[in-house]
Amino acid sequence: MTDKLVFEGTCWKFGDNIPTDLITPTHIMWKTPREMAKHVLETANPDFPLKVQPGDILVAGRNFGCSSGRALAAKALKATGIGAIVAELFARTFYRNGHEIGLPLLEVGGVDDLVETGDRVRVDITRGIVENLTSGKSIQGNPPSDFLLEMLQAGGLIPLLKSGSKYFEAVTLK
Repeated sequence: MTDKLVFEGTCWKFGDNIPTDLITPTHIMWKTPREMAKHVLETANPDFPLKVQPGDILVAGRNFGCSSGRALAAKALKATGIGAIVAELFARTFYRNGHEIGLPLLEVGGVDDLVETGDRVRVDITRGIVENLTSGKSIQGNPPSDFLLEMLQAGGLIPLLKSGSKYFEAVTLK
């Protein structure tokens, strides 16, 4: 693996139980991902869609992406340009949706206590490490499996399928 899965940016911290309905409210559901990105998480933090920068890191507590399982929630977050999302625990469907579109996700117990909004953060997905560059503290999480890491490196499930990965030797896409 290369260091392609290392991200550094400003932290945007959210709490526990952030549902996909809060990430992408109904009124933005039928817009393009770029348009959705202008409103993503605006109810939870109105500054987020206005000030988030490419490479920034979203940090959340437990059960991030719970509720309806809207696949568009992951796409809208990716469209903001964020580098990675780190959470204490992801809802299973959101975790799957994020990896399928190549959105770097990392589960790290205790990360909620490590960072605050505005901190400078570095995330190494491959090694499962989050460093708070502002405080100098770091924490070890659970890196994704080799399969998920390869999927992230490829840019998502479809690019992985097209790459001829060993995981899909019997699959042919045209």
